Amino acid sequence: MTRTTLDLTGLKCPLPALKTRKALKPLRAGDQLEVHCTDPLSVIDIPNLIRETGDKVEITERNEARIVFLVEKSDAP
Repeated sequence: MTRTTLDLTGLKCPLPALKTRKALKPLRAGDQLEVHCTDPLSVIDIPNLIRETGDKVEITERNEARIVFLVEKSDAP
């Protein structure tokens, strides 16, 4: 299992979701992607994206400065 960090601070919708989708593709089941965002819409967009991909996501940090998601790649197709 590996953990990759993706810094998307400063990017606005839809870029955080698009870049998250691209970063998830090469990951293997069990790998984790830590995504750092500043766009408030990412709290809607990224969980919706992860629902579509079948992976798991949780918000590990949310404050005025940033939002951090931890996504775990599942073995779903």
